[in-house]
Amino acid sequence: MRVAFPASSLIDSRTDRRVLVRSPTPVRAGLWVRRNFFVFTALLALGLNSASVLAEESAAGQSDEIRTAVEAAKLEQMLEDYFEESLVRNPIRATAIGDPRYNDRMPNFLSEERQVEDELLEKRWLTQVEKIDRELLSGQDRLSRDIFVYERDMAIEGARFPSHLLPINQMFSIPSFFAQLGSGGSIQPFRNEKDYRDFLGRVDRLEVLIDQAIANMKKGIEMGVVQPQALMEKVLPQLEAHLVDDATQSVFYRPIQNFPEEVGEEARAELTEAYEQAILEQIIPSYKKLHTFMVEEYIPNCRQTTSLADLPDGEAWYAYRVKTMTTTDMTPDEIHQFGLEEVARIHAEMRGVMTEVGFEGELQDFFDHLEGEERFYYTDAEELLQGYRDLQEKVNAAVPDLFDIFPKADYEVKPVPEFMAQSSAAAFYQPGTPDGSRLGAFFVNTFNLKAQAKFGMTTLSIHEASPGHHFQISIAQEIEDLPRFRRFGGQTAFFEGWALYAESLGKQMGLLDDPYDYYGRLSDELLRGMRLVVDTGLHSKGWSRERAIEYMLENSSMAESDVIAEVERYIVFAGQALAYKVGQRVISGLRAEAENELEDDFDIKAFHRAMLEDGAVPMRVLQTKIREWIVEQKDGFEVENGKGLKG
Repeated sequence: MRVAFPASSLIDSRTDRRVLVRSPTPVRAGLWVRRNFFVFTALLALGLNSASVLAEESAAGQSDEIRTAVEAAKLEQMLEDYFEESLVRNPIRATAIGDPRYNDRMPNFLSEERQVEDELLEKRWLTQVEKIDRELLSGQDRLSRDIFVYERDMAIEGARFPSHLLPINQMFSIPSFFAQLGSGGSIQPFRNEKDYRDFLGRVDRLEVLIDQAIANMKKGIEMGVVQPQALMEKVLPQLEAHLVDDATQSVFYRPIQNFPEEVGEEARAELTEAYEQAILEQIIPSYKKLHTFMVEEYIPNCRQTTSLADLPDGEAWYAYRVKTMTTTDMTPDEIHQFGLEEVARIHAEMRGVMTEVGFEGELQDFFDHLEGEERFYYTDAEELLQGYRDLQEKVNAAVPDLFDIFPKADYEVKPVPEFMAQSSAAAFYQPGTPDGSRLGAFFVNTFNLKAQAKFGMTTLSIHEASPGHHFQISIAQEIEDLPRFRRFGGQTAFFEGWALYAESLGKQMGLLDDPYDYYGRLSDELLRGMRLVVDTGLHSKGWSRERAIEYMLENSSMAESDVIAEVERYIVFAGQALAYKVGQRVISGLRAEAENELEDDFDIKAFHRAMLEDGAVPMRVLQTKIREWIVEQKDGFEVENGKGLKG
């Protein structure tokens, strides 16, 4: 591994921030001067004409201060150039962060040429960043360089695995994502006439993507890189939902039914005709072509196994997934054992809840009791959604007890789109834009109301919204003096580890005083513990889909439909489910270290600020950063109390 994270790598990381002026266009020379006025002033004082001259002469004896400033400026420019290029190559990312410049573009992400280009670009950027002297950087600059190198290393290492040959699964696919975009309820904006025409530009590229997906899956059949058959059968209803005879019944017609006032009557008529034509002549034929291929060619050639290890180079592929998803060196065996221990610990806490509520019997009896009690479940989807909206107000009022850093914008509660609800997770979060023009969205799955127990709602809300995903992601996006690749990127282990850690704060915020609500928190943590066992069981210990389902049903009160969806998610997203518990373990461990070291001086709000103010970093970077923060806090308190002062 090229990256090392010594303690010195994060010196003054919280104070060495430069206020940056973000621009939606590439940085030019004049902007570089405005951003780096102190460097430019130094250049003038030295009688130098340009930063390039200074860079050439720095080795000949210029001051360390000037050399440091130049290296920092070079890094800043490079990271800005990288992010701009990433938006051009991935215009969906630009749309997601609220940058509208490429809202009409949809490149062929799946082509072989694109895979080769991506790997070459990662190597080019790695070469460029390694030319910047790490030893001349400090604070945020050194941290950014380390993270950037780490991410390039991981991308280059992962290029050997043919993930592009598996472009479709029951949890995520281009057809489902494209339908979300076109529905008017996702990241694609429909605010004015240009927005409507922009999406038609993306529709023009849909057939290319579908054809490429089919070509890739055909190659996957030849190479033995195919999805499990049982899971691909669940894709068929998702595609069939879009095979309508009447354009007005298509999800892609919804923006036409919801024109904003800004779109005039003449434009409405033109757009209505254009969308009807696009739906009938481009969208539906593309979905039908894919559906036919799935039925006639792909599903009959899918595999009966479920493990990633059963694919060519699969064991190495899973090991890579584990490493990237956890950003640690934990092995599948270590993670599996950790999961078994966590399941046992949480079961013991659940038995304590049984005693508290006066329930007599075995733990499985308690599971059955909870599943059969009608009072614990809603019978109306709208009532469930309103319940989460009521919780939103309650949680938001409690958050200031533990935090002094907050996102500017709130979030909204929305139902998971009907066409994808049957095979979707119980809930998920979609980030908003930094300017608040699109709010973050907490999507709740209303397909099976028995999978949404009332006693689990508080914890789920904390995880997906505040102070979990919405809180952490929104705060990172709003920190304008971080490089954009950090504001709008990050590591799964941090994202999910933070959200699971946030669940543990419910008791401190006074939100889990009811024993059944606390059981709901334990139930959600139990799910994450079982994930460690099941994910590693499926992909490194030879477990079947049926064994994984049986394990989860025997060890939890989850509805069977929810268990099946979870297990099938782990099958297609191997390793992703490990990020939650492993990330939480690191974060909770760091809090324990801080409390032990700082004792009465430990400030929970300051700790949370330190956790959130640098974006979603790899776990090793986080450990270095927080341990250094602990030292800084101790030194500060000693000075305040008259210790450590030298005469």
